[in-house]
Amino acid sequence: RETGTETLERAVKAYQNALQERTRDDVPLDWAATQNNLGFALETLGQRQTGTEALERAVNAYQNALLERTHDRVPLNWAMTQNNLGNALRAMGLRETGTETLKQAVNAYQNALQVRTRDDVPLGWAATQNNLGNALLAMGKRETGTETLERAVNAYQNALQERTRDRAPMDWASTQGNLGQTEIVFFDKTGDPTHLDAAESYVLAAKEVFEEAQATQFISMADTQLAEITTRRVP
Repeated sequence: RETGTETLERAVKAYQNALQERTRDDVPLDWAATQNNLGFALETLGQRQTGTEALERAVNAYQNALLERTHDRVPLNWAMTQNNLGNALRAMGLRETGTETLKQAVNAYQNALQVRTRDDVPLGWAATQNNLGNALLAMGKRETGTETLERAVNAYQNALQERTRDRAPMDWASTQGNLGQTEIVFFDKTGDPTHLDAAESYVLAAKEVFEEAQATQFISMADTQLAEITTRRVP
């Protein structure tokens, strides 16, 4: 909830202190839980810093957690950490060239969805579908063709089956905005103006919810997307 990184750095230090006593040999699942928490703090820290060092450390912490948080032993915790790993890898991939790290993020989200099913954890399933869509969108921007973008759209539409406007309005609006951004990229690749019409529809729907919630930052993001759409319509 703060800007800056000082408090996050203190959190990282606290988890590292805990790991001096919460060892893998003595308390393997507690060790794994702390590794997962360390990963989350490092991931958040890395989002506020340049470069990828903290994000790489987050990936390492999540991978450590998965040594004990296995699919067979603690499936829901395994899936949560896979989702977290995907988030860290996606953040890294956005700062790198190529698509290899983004592909690893996609794989982590797909792993999570083996356990985070719609029937068992509908909103968790929807969150991971949305995250999967984000990773696929980032990949699709860097690839030729539109196949990966189509997969992103499918993931977002899956998310909206549970992220409904009545049930989770801000999440619904966020995914609507993601669909809008995907349609903008579709237009950039195809030149088909119907994608701009679709993008505008998604973003306006999202903005309406953001305005109801007085979510200033999200309103600004929606306005930026609408400006991008307008710019592309200028001959």
